[in-house]
Amino acid sequence: MRRLILAATVSLIALPAFAAELTMFKDPNCGCCQGWADYMKDAGWQTKVIATEDIDKVKRQFGVPARMESCHTAIIDGYVVEGHVPVAAIEKLLKERPKATGLSAPGMPQGSPGMSGDKEPFVVYLFGPDGAQPFMRF
Repeated sequence: MRRLILAATVSLIALPAFAAELTMFKDPNCGCCQGWADYMKDAGWQTKVIATEDIDKVKRQFGVPARMESCHTAIIDGYVVEGHVPVAAIEKLLKERPKATGLSAPGMPQGSPGMSGDKEPFVVYLFGPDGAQPFMRF
């Protein structure tokens, strides 16, 4: 019985503290997007990937400003997460619940989750109808 309780406790500890579900829209030919989806799955998130030939339409639909764009767009608990955003920023967003459209790691920062290469410093921005501001630095 103690082993069963311990196993259940360990299972709960491994789960993210939030809804842990996301839907990601990506171009069917983009490999780094799948790298980010795998990163999110490894972090315990249920990840649904939808390949679309018109990713620009998705970005417009969800209100991603051109200067905040990256290669894929995810929807997580009502927020837009654009690009290779680390789990730490997403968890902070979901904990604080600011009035915003979502987060973005504009472009494709080298070494960010799902991107290969040496890690370069990058900023994750909080964005919405009133503009964008730095949210976290990595």
